[in-house]
Amino acid sequence: MKSGAAWLACATQETVDAFLEGLDENAFLALPWVFEFWALPHQLPPEGAWKSWVIMGGRGAGKTRAGAEWVRAQVEGAGPGDPGRARRVALVGETFDQVRDVMIFGDSGILACSPPDRRPEWEAGRRRLVWPNGAVATAFSAHEPEALRGPQFDAAWVDELAKWKKAGETWDMLQFALRLGEHPQQVITTTPRNVGVLKAILNNPSTVVTHAPTEANRAYLAASFLEEVTARYGGTRLGRQELEGVLLDDVEGALWTTAGLEAARVEAAPELDRIVVALDPSVTGNAGSDECGIIVAGAVTRGPVQDWRVWVLDDCTARGRPTDWARAAIAAMETWGAEKLVAEVNQGGDLIESVLRQIDPLVPFRALRAARGKAARAEPVAALYEQGRVKHLRGGRLGTLEDQMCRMTTRGFEGRGSPDRVDALVWAVTELIIEPAAHWRRPQVRVL
Repeated sequence: MKSGAAWLACATQETVDAFLEGLDENAFLALPWVFEFWALPHQLPPEGAWKSWVIMGGRGAGKTRAGAEWVRAQVEGAGPGDPGRARRVALVGETFDQVRDVMIFGDSGILACSPPDRRPEWEAGRRRLVWPNGAVATAFSAHEPEALRGPQFDAAWVDELAKWKKAGETWDMLQFALRLGEHPQQVITTTPRNVGVLKAILNNPSTVVTHAPTEANRAYLAASFLEEVTARYGGTRLGRQELEGVLLDDVEGALWTTAGLEAARVEAAPELDRIVVALDPSVTGNAGSDECGIIVAGAVTRGPVQDWRVWVLDDCTARGRPTDWARAAIAAMETWGAEKLVAEVNQGGDLIESVLRQIDPLVPFRALRAARGKAARAEPVAALYEQGRVKHLRGGRLGTLEDQMCRMTTRGFEGRGSPDRVDALVWAVTELIIEPAAHWRRPQVRVL
């Protein structure tokens, strides 16, 4: 669904002129303040009798503007002095300064969004906004949850809840205070983070969610900003959270964490001694088949074993018929100049090599057989990450791989489907340094 602004942007000049000429003077003057005309779909409240509306999006996706406009819609009436649906509003941010500087006085805050005849007055001493119709919005800091004990409200706007240090306590106090009117509501604008209070809100049946990536609001963002953050964080797990607005869930007891993977991020790889492509094949090719994990990694194996390092370069995972993933794997070898292709053959056996050689009869190939379960194979690889010996190349399309990694535990994989990308990663690291290191350490028997 397009907004009115998007429709105008796509319309011919004649259509735009006709639209504007059709407005009377009052409608023309009011148009800049009619948010429903300019809003993106994720910025408009969903229908229904919801209690909490979570606007979850990437940085710069227009969340603050949506929150400010929602407050306007609650407190404003038909005329400047007419009552609106809400008369007592709580504005809650991480700190009081952030409520004032972002939610109230910010470029997308309440004052910037309000038309002159309905603009509220800021009473600094009482930390509140007062509208011409008598509605009041009071600012609160999440550092002081007890300040919400006593006041009562019929609406609330909560900003960046996922980064509050006392999120649970503050949220609970707000729920007790939100008790005026026939149906008190609250909007939560936040970049998603893996915190318990946000997940609990999202799982509540009375919660509705709208979602948008940073890219959705590109018309209002500097092109250089988009280029920079996309180049730096695109394809990473952090990018999925901060740019795509996806809630990333680290499973308890996972072998990898988001923080650990971010610490492993590098801008470039050094000159590598070896590069391999590893795949975890899917032997069926129907619509419900698992993907075939295809991971490209390289290693530096000069010097002592403890100095050997791995760089994960790319994720070329494919879905389709066996010939489709075979072509994708061989194309990855050509792109990265890999010396060898390795694959698990527990399922598929000789068929795996046969399919690959249909595409390239001379492909350097090594068949691998798993003697242990997936989690057991992954543990020594996770240990190398903890030692700082495996790095992830920024821009290597590794976000989905990293999602799987953060769901792999010692109990097994706690995500949907098969951890095909993790399996391929494990085989790549095993081939590059784990097996060679084991051979290097094995004592040599001298025959006299």
